[in-house]
Amino acid sequence: MYNPYSLEGKIILITGASSGIGRAVAVECSKLGAKVIITARNNERLKETYRMLEGDGHLLFTCDLSNPDAIVQLVSEIPIINGMVCNAGTNKMIPISFMKYENIQEILNVNTVAPMLLLKEVCKKKKLSKGASVVFTSSMAGVGAAATGNGVYTASKGAISSFLKVAALELAPRKVRVNAVCPGMTRTPMIYDDNVQDEELKKDMERYPLGRYGEPQDIAWAMIYLLSDASTWVTGTNLVIDGGLTIR
Repeated sequence: MYNPYSLEGKIILITGASSGIGRAVAVECSKLGAKVIITARNNERLKETYRMLEGDGHLLFTCDLSNPDAIVQLVSEIPIINGMVCNAGTNKMIPISFMKYENIQEILNVNTVAPMLLLKEVCKKKKLSKGASVVFTSSMAGVGAAATGNGVYTASKGAISSFLKVAALELAPRKVRVNAVCPGMTRTPMIYDDNVQDEELKKDMERYPLGRYGEPQDIAWAMIYLLSDASTWVTGTNLVIDGGLTIR
């Protein structure tokens, strides 16, 4: 049956796969025939994701990508891959006057430095196949949306949304494509951090023309488009998935 979005025969590395968007990407990729390599820091939740995968031949690595040595070790153990989703991320709402060096370092290490070093390592070790696709999880914050207290996170995602354009240029001779998905608010465990009340979330949801936040599968399906052969002429792009928020 004809399906340009099929991932049959592809091996996809997915970071931050223990919950939320990363878990959804892993599960949906497996449904479309990919063999997935999943990694995250939380071993128990990562095993939960592994049990949800369809098909066989999948691999699991518990790994803290904020540690550069762990990145080197991970890449040394994986096979050549056809796609990579750099999804691991963290956030903490911090007004500017309360920012601390440790907060900035932690968020940038996970959201910006780790995916950059991971891409560097898979390129250096020749673990990306010709024609591979790299997808970063950025954010609406990375392409201009601003919110009080979100400065460090915004900086971390803005850096990725800019970095991918250079990466797309450098890797184009090998037909390797580099893109990002920039979600609006998505129902993942991250949005319930920082003691946000349900009433606040419901009011915020009213800003979205489609009347709801995104689900992890909404973002996963966009990433699958970028991972599949349906997008072989797409590179250097920040793909906005926001339920219509930016048309307000």
